[in-house]
Amino acid sequence: MARLTKNQKKAHSKLEVGKAYSLEQAAALVKDVSTTKFDASVDIDVRLGVDPRKANQMVRGIATLPHGTGKTVRVLVLCTPDKEEEAKAAGADYVGLDEYITKIEGGWTDVDIIITMPSVMAKVGKLGRVLGPRNLMPNPKSGTVTTEVGKAVTDVKGGKIDFKVDKTGIIHASIGKVSFDANKLYENALEVIQTISKLKPSAAKGTYFKSIHMSSTMSPGIAIETKTVAGI
Repeated sequence: MARLTKNQKKAHSKLEVGKAYSLEQAAALVKDVSTTKFDASVDIDVRLGVDPRKANQMVRGIATLPHGTGKTVRVLVLCTPDKEEEAKAAGADYVGLDEYITKIEGGWTDVDIIITMPSVMAKVGKLGRVLGPRNLMPNPKSGTVTTEVGKAVTDVKGGKIDFKVDKTGIIHASIGKVSFDANKLYENALEVIQTISKLKPSAAKGTYFKSIHMSSTMSPGIAIETKTVAGI
């Protein structure tokens, strides 16, 4: 086991061993236990009582964080010429089609989100081998395959995130930065958790929320008492 640094020991000392905190307390504590010199990301990890190997227990959804993610999101829009101005006006970083498909085929993936249209998915679908492993493949369920490309760009720039349970039954989501005040982190986290709650599969039996933890980059995880979270 790696030896803790002086700052890491100090951060761990601020957390009571074995204690689960309320969501409000965690949002304040995560700022206090962060030891990085940069503006670290704040994440929540939600372990669900589902079997993601079964299609009827897959949990995937979209949440719009009321205070955004704090991240600069680089957006590529792959669209027909008649939609290019709409995409640019909404703030897309890159707009085009064939030239970007060629770049991606060559290995270029220097973006965070790719938005496209149903009418060009036949071309985009061929990029699955490159985009799939990087979670960049557009998907109608995440709102990234749409005719309303301008709205889609505005949404992702404004704080819309999509999430999916992984093979171990955990959802990982970024909810802001350490520089956010505690109330903004709380409200962003609550939005994600309540959205996950609404997506509970009917096939999932027993306890749905197994555990919830909040952490920042390189900080210890803070356990959250699920019973203290409203709406779940």
